[in-house]
Formats: sequence, structure tokens, C-alpha cells
Amino acid sequence: MTTPRIPIAGPWITQREIDYVADATANAWYGSANLYHDKFERAFAGHLGVRHAMALPSCTSGLHLALAARGIGPGDEVIVPDITWIASCAPITYVGATPVFADVDPDTWCISASSIEKCLTPRTRALIPVDLYGHPADYDSINELARAHDLFVIEDAAEAVGATYRGRPAGSLAHVGVFSFHGSKTLTTGEGGLLATDDSALYERAAFLRDHGRKPGDVFFFNHEVAFKYKMSSMQAALGLAQLERLDELMTRKRQIFAWYRERLSGISGLSLNYQAPGTTNAYWMITVLWEPGLLPDKRKTMELLAERGIDTRPFFHPLSAIPAYAGSVEAQRAVRENTVAHSLTNRALNLPSALTLEEAHVDRVCDALLAVLRS
Repeated sequence: MTTPRIPIAGPWITQREIDYVADATANAWYGSANLYHDKFERAFAGHLGVRHAMALPSCTSGLHLALAARGIGPGDEVIVPDITWIASCAPITYVGATPVFADVDPDTWCISASSIEKCLTPRTRALIPVDLYGHPADYDSINELARAHDLFVIEDAAEAVGATYRGRPAGSLAHVGVFSFHGSKTLTTGEGGLLATDDSALYERAAFLRDHGRKPGDVFFFNHEVAFKYKMSSMQAALGLAQLERLDELMTRKRQIFAWYRERLSGISGLSLNYQAPGTTNAYWMITVLWEPGLLPDKRKTMELLAERGIDTRPFFHPLSAIPAYAGSVEAQRAVRENTVAHSLTNRALNLPSALTLEEAHVDRVCDALLAVLRS
């Protein structure tokens, strides 16, 4: 019998989610079309302690709306961490602004105020810190810097639902917070995202832009601007509501999975797992292993060797300055020279299986396979 592969990521779905989605499918039409949107958005705003939450088709659309609503565009610069998924950066290009790649902290792998400060120019208008793999960036320092330079801050909490910083939930730590509910995320709607803010004027502008430039309550389809179409379905909102109601349970499972890995790998010289800075709680969206140079092959070869043993993994993100989409730019060439931390991390780290359905025996298999690769 073939041993089943261990997946890298995936959700935990219960009867509650099935019942909510079935109800939305049957009943969220006509006058009740926004029933689950309203419930989900109110509940998520309450979870974060902010005034407004807007359910969207992706985190990328949330970043795009936030930048567009703020009026950021050609001639402006927006600073992002060099280590992140391209979705954190692509919306900067959508609005015609210039992304600037900052180095990351060697422990948290997140952008730091000191790395941002090195990238500031008179054209800098905004910052997009990313809570990488579930760990919040240092928002006290980042927000202090932003206030000093009048910068707009968008917290990319795509991977950090359930994390906290100084007792506050990830996604509530900047002018705007955005989330992803992709099928791989801790809280999923299959595909989906959310924008959260206390700024009523920005929220209203984003709400206008996300519905083809129509004013709220417009029933005559009288568009005032060419804008966007960014809305999730009622079935997705129903799934998100059910998952949000189980968030404590989902986070307990994530932390248990991390604890199993820590128990098995923390004593191995030269290996380390996700850091948790004082005053934060890491959401451990992806359990990530980092190794000292030479201890294991590069991430690509290590992934191949683990795949041969039935273990699915994901590569630690490539620096944005190294991927073909941006590599030819003058900014990327500067970042390759200067962002030494980002470029030193990328080839000696990878994400281990982190699906919410993992059991302790799965983690045993993963760790045994990793140690076998290490010994070989």
C-alpha cells in the first residue's frame, strides 16, 4: 500500500461550515443577498476592534483598493519587504507607483523600521509591512516612523489571522489591514480577502471603487468613475463566518502543530523554527525550518528529497528583487546588493506541512524525513 502524501496546507471544515454555506446557497438571494456579507463583516470588525470591514475576493484586491482609495499613483514610492509573495507588491504596480524593496529582520523575517528608514526618499508615500508566515512586524517602531514622515501604512496580515501584537489583533495595527482567505490559509473562504480600517473616509472611498464607481445605494447603474469589481459571494461569506466563529479552535490547532515540530526539531544543532518576539503571538500559518549554511542542500534540492519521501513542502519566498517580474528594474538591482538578510535566508529555509488536519503521527513522519535528509 502506498503511504499517503502529507500535504503542505489545507483547511479544517466542520458541519458548521457546511450548514452555513448550504443556508447561503438556499436563502441568500433577493432581499437577503447580503445577509452573510453583513454578518461576516460585522463579526470580523468586532474581532479586530475596528469600525469597518469589507469582504473582498482576495487580499490582493484589498491592497489595490487601499492604495487607490488613498490616491497613491505614478510618481509615488511604496516600501515593501523584499521577502514576501508578489501579491504584497503587485498592487503598487497596478496603481502606477514604484515598489521599493526593504531588507528584513533576521529573526522575524519581517520588515523593520531601520530597514524602511534606509529606503525613504521624498517620493515615499506608503509602507506595506507584511506579517510573514503569521508573525506581526514591529508596528510600534514602524508606526512611529510613519507618523514622523506622514506615511500611509497598510498592514498585510494575509497570513496572520489570529496573531497578536501588544495584545491587539493582527490586521488592526495600521491605517488599513488586509487579509487573505485563500484555501491554504488558517481561516478560509476558498478564495477571498478582507479590508479593515477605522478610517471612515477611506472605507467609503474603497466601497465606491470596489463596485464600478457607483455611489452607495445607486439603483440606476449611474457610474461616476471607471473603477473595479471586488466582492465575494454570499457562500464565501457564509464559510468565512463559520470559520471566524471557530477561530480560537483553529489557532489552538495551529499552535499544537507547531509545538509538535518544536519538540522534535528544537534540539537539532543548526536548525531553527519560526521565532516569536516578546509581546507577540505568532499565528504559525506556515511552520518554517531554517538551517545554517551547508547543513542541508539548498531549498530546491531539499524539497526534492522530501518529496521522494512523500512530504509536500513550500519554498521560503524568493526575494522580490530576485524574481523575473521585478529583477530587471534599477530598484531590484539595488536591493540585490543591499538586502543581505533577505538574500541570505531564501535558499536555506522552507515551509513544512502545516495543514490544519495534521496529526502528531504526520509531524513524526515529516521530522523523520527531514532528519534523514540531514544525515544523508
